[in-house]
Amino acid sequence: MNEDGPIVVAYDGSAAARASVALAGVHLVKDRKMLVLSVFQPIESVPFIGNPGVQIPDGMDDQIHAAVEKLAEEGAELGRKGGFDATGYVGPLHETVWQTIVRFADEHDASVILMGTHGRSGVKAALLGSTASAVMHHAGRPVAVVPESYVTGS
Repeated sequence: MNEDGPIVVAYDGSAAARASVALAGVHLVKDRKMLVLSVFQPIESVPFIGNPGVQIPDGMDDQIHAAVEKLAEEGAELGRKGGFDATGYVGPLHETVWQTIVRFADEHDASVILMGTHGRSGVKAALLGSTASAVMHHAGRPVAVVPESYVTGS
């Protein structure tokens, strides 16, 4: 980890992810780059593919990739509005979203990872997992998480 390295933002477009970018502008020094990562999951990696009756239109991956590029640019624009030199990136999925985020942060020698969390608990968290929790446990660098409840007030 490089204390002067870039700030990596794991950005999924959620209110909590947008808040993490906004809070960076308030709480972090703007002397480093902000790398806004949105993860692209190819359609063939979605579990329902291969089931009888599931038809995937041609060009669906291209459409999804374009949407993820737009999402990454949206996050980067929020970073620029907050005073950062921000760039959007589309990260190809590496087994899981959390692994993709951690790998990207490692490759760019990030000083910190910022992200939002959807606040799942109980059975939902057990079944769906927690990307934020996995990133915090495996990143090997500081991770700042904005809970959805911060944004929604619940």
